[in-house]
Amino acid sequence: MVDFKRFQLENRIVQCLIIHQGENMEKEVVTISKFKATCLALLDKVKRTGQPILVTRRGEPIAQIIPPPDSERPESWLGMFQATGRIVGDIVSPALENTAWEVFKK
Repeated sequence: MVDFKRFQLENRIVQCLIIHQGENMEKEVVTISKFKATCLALLDKVKRTGQPILVTRRGEPIAQIIPPPDSERPESWLGMFQATGRIVGDIVSPALENTAWEVFKK
């Protein structure tokens, strides 16, 4: 079951879509023109609150902005490649003999 509710907030009429799926979830409904004007702020709001936003054109839903999945990135990149490298050969002595360098030929 889906129904719309309208209420006034700071001299603006806001329309919310309520979807009944076991528990009530409220979605903010935004027109395409308002979304275009405030896109970055709305994206930040979705990420911060976790509540999806429905974008409409002439009352017809055209997009839904949902929060991103939880990040699987570790807290720090330091130590990510620990124990993945392998030393092969001599890493102390020069790679070429001194006679191979032009600076030493003079």
